[in-house]
Amino acid sequence: MSSIIKDREIPGFPYNIRDVHISDPFILADSKTGMYYTYVQFVDKKRFPEVYTDEPCFYVIKSPDLIHWSVPKVCFRKGDFPYDKDYWAPEVHEWKGKYYLISSFRADGCVRGCLCLSSDSPEGPFLPVNDRPVTPEGWHCLDGTLYVDFKGKPWMVFCHEWLQVYDGQICAIPLNDSLSEATGDPVILFRASDAPWRGHATADGGLVTDGPFLYHLPGGKLIMLWSSFSERGGYTVGIARSQSGRVTGPWIQDEIPLYALDGGHAMLFRSFGGRLMMSMHCPNDHMKKRILLFEMEETKETIKIRNEVTGNWYDHAGGAAVNWRYNVPLMDEYVFSEDPRSNC
Repeated sequence: MSSIIKDREIPGFPYNIRDVHISDPFILADSKTGMYYTYVQFVDKKRFPEVYTDEPCFYVIKSPDLIHWSVPKVCFRKGDFPYDKDYWAPEVHEWKGKYYLISSFRADGCVRGCLCLSSDSPEGPFLPVNDRPVTPEGWHCLDGTLYVDFKGKPWMVFCHEWLQVYDGQICAIPLNDSLSEATGDPVILFRASDAPWRGHATADGGLVTDGPFLYHLPGGKLIMLWSSFSERGGYTVGIARSQSGRVTGPWIQDEIPLYALDGGHAMLFRSFGGRLMMSMHCPNDHMKKRILLFEMEETKETIKIRNEVTGNWYDHAGGAAVNWRYNVPLMDEYVFSEDPRSNC
């Protein structure tokens, strides 16, 4: 039976999902608290003057139902941390009893690298586990994500930037259990040019790889969501498949992208109602970026979109859909196949 969530404010959760300005949304469904968490690099200082800080930081917001979100709270601030730039694409994973925030960071005179922060709570405060990137020295990197293989070994999967190598790469590097250091050499998994849907017009400025996220299908097959730019669709999400079932591949690209309407940097999570969900930002216009939430279908072979439930797309559509966007925001209520609220 479907569940309808009313579009009205809940005490303590005044921030509606259609208003959350965010890039690269990563949603943590935390069963311990019965809350969903996502992490943002910026907040509206006019709307939230009491929490806004111009110091480099990350904010956390939480929600009981994926629609109504809390006032942002600082969960990491720079302090003595040596990096003050490019706090991009934060995501939080639970690993060995702690919460690890992975993001990119940069300082003047340094290339961008990916580091891990840790906390005992999904709300922070997060502290660095090392002051050096785990991505290779001298590599310009971003969008690190955690993948744990069948043997329980942690890996960071990340993007080696097109700014440095032109044809952007998705790479993997093994980590120690504290996620503080690499324990082996990086492996190039594939390049942006490997995707048949990747647009040729973008080649003039370099071939982008963004936002890897790995997922095991019900039968155990390993897939990866990642983003680049298609010819007409704008920002686009594709699916790659590991032929060996291992993170090291080889990886084969699906011919048809999963989503190509100027939305990307997608990830998957399981709602408290048991439904596989996908989040991404859309459109790929910074000031208009909002969270899109999709209910997904999965088989032993693939995942497909069942329904988009948030309605942020319709008045901000970009890419190939720009001519079909509405002139007014969507105000319908939110309909889920399974209630996303926790019973705890």
